[in-house]
Amino acid sequence: MRAGELAACRGRLEEFAGEVFAPLVRRDQREKGALYLRGLLLEGRRKSMQPMADRLGVDHQQLQQFITSSTWRFDAVRARLAWRAVRVVRPQVWVVDDTGFPKDGISSAGVARQYSGTLGKVGNCQIGVSAASDTASCPLSWRLFLPESWDAPEAAGRRKRCRVPDDEHHRPKWQLALEMLDELAGGGLRPAVLVADTGYGANADFRRGLEDRGLAYVLQAKAEMTAHAEAAEPHQPVYSGLGPRPLPRYRTRPVSLREHVLAAGRDQGRTLTWRKGSKAAMSSHFVLVRVRLAGRRPKPAADGTIPLSWLIAQWPEDANEPVKYWISNLPADIPARDLVRIAKLRWRIEHDYRELKTALGLDHFEGRSFAGWHRHVTLVTAAHLFLTEQRTCPKAPARA
Repeated sequence: MRAGELAACRGRLEEFAGEVFAPLVRRDQREKGALYLRGLLLEGRRKSMQPMADRLGVDHQQLQQFITSSTWRFDAVRARLAWRAVRVVRPQVWVVDDTGFPKDGISSAGVARQYSGTLGKVGNCQIGVSAASDTASCPLSWRLFLPESWDAPEAAGRRKRCRVPDDEHHRPKWQLALEMLDELAGGGLRPAVLVADTGYGANADFRRGLEDRGLAYVLQAKAEMTAHAEAAEPHQPVYSGLGPRPLPRYRTRPVSLREHVLAAGRDQGRTLTWRKGSKAAMSSHFVLVRVRLAGRRPKPAADGTIPLSWLIAQWPEDANEPVKYWISNLPADIPARDLVRIAKLRWRIEHDYRELKTALGLDHFEGRSFAGWHRHVTLVTAAHLFLTEQRTCPKAPARA
């Protein structure tokens, strides 16, 4: 935002900052939070501390101290932001996604050579995991992924310099995502439906975690994942009288999701529109099949039956076979159009990640500390939510 534009909405910005920084007990911390927020919102190529301080006309040490050595709790501010975001966005889904933070050196918390979808290759980067709402999407929570190398004995010095808490260790990204969902649920927020890409959808532990929490999902899947047909039934082996009774099991061999869709045939599908694009309606041909997911960690009923799931395959007219797959535990009677629309809703967070990075400096943090990274991304989230409010409603929402 230009300085004049920021001045024009100063009253709304002050009300916004007053609510989201209310958990900060000290007045000077609340004032520094509002100052950092203005720095992120002001037009400028770099949103690291020195350039922001220059644009604000203040000593950059004020921002540096607030982010790196102050004692304010970013989780309390993040909880306020999550509640406000849900009120503003009124999400149809939440999106679990991760994004890379490219780094040149090796000193920042969580840095390691690892694959980043942002870079499209293996690189030296940090990866943050976020749960986000859709329509006018806004992140609800963040976690910094620590690679396994940060748990090694030789990493003790780096951990100390980056002030990584002793109880923070490597955990897979799917587990970080479940932790965020649990934290948000503890604050009274739960998604109507969760969507995610194949990095999460192909993970049986993640799917089981969602099911154990009673969460509905539509997850992108891999063609080689396996499933039993809808008509498949478990067989109860005869008990020999010795040892534990055998559990029911399927005699049929599960086949890949690709094989299920090819067996159904493209003619069994239909053309469906999922949203209006900038130039034309977004539509394609889809085949929907009911299957029983096999592979690791299926959750059968007491009689051995694996629950039915939706298999959604996008099969364009000019393709010899499906190009994308999704799996879902949504009810059997959900309209096909709604199922496809939900599956396709991930596009919004990918769009907003660009604004978070290019306009608001999500990946411009130059500090090293673990807490500093979390504080910076929390404040970037606040700036993004404020802009979202200005686009979607003329007045900030009333407090709950």
